[in-house]
Amino acid sequence: MSKMFQGFKDFIMRGNVVDLAVGVVIGAAFTTVVTKFTDGFLKPLIQLMGGGKGLEAGTFKVNGVPFDYASFLNAVITFLLTAAVLYFLVVMPLNVLAERRRRGEEPPPKAPSEEVKLLTEIRDALLRGQGHQVSNSALDDVLKRPHPDQPR
Repeated sequence: MSKMFQGFKDFIMRGNVVDLAVGVVIGAAFTTVVTKFTDGFLKPLIQLMGGGKGLEAGTFKVNGVPFDYASFLNAVITFLLTAAVLYFLVVMPLNVLAERRRRGEEPPPKAPSEEVKLLTEIRDALLRGQGHQVSNSALDDVLKRPHPDQPR
């Protein structure tokens, strides 16, 4: 049980989890904005083009059962807008940056500040003092240094 919690703690201490959480929150907030836009502007346009009035707008009936095609089209448009904006504003620029770094045109991220280095070393020393095994510190990960037990 202790090993499981230690593994979870090691997982949480990595920067990737925080980045992922931030990405999910931003994605959810952006999706809400796009949904409100499509609900407020595009769905009424679809309903107007469908020729319906009032509650009948954007629907058709088969054997008395209403089919709300305006809501479906609205959801498809919401998805496409969200995916397109996230691709062009997040994914594509990050891919371009990664390609530049790979070719050596863009310098790698600068090393962490002295304060971050010191705090990381203090954290690692405290963990070692409590009997925890520190596989590789966050500072080593950032500076791409090998684990002390790994051959160079």
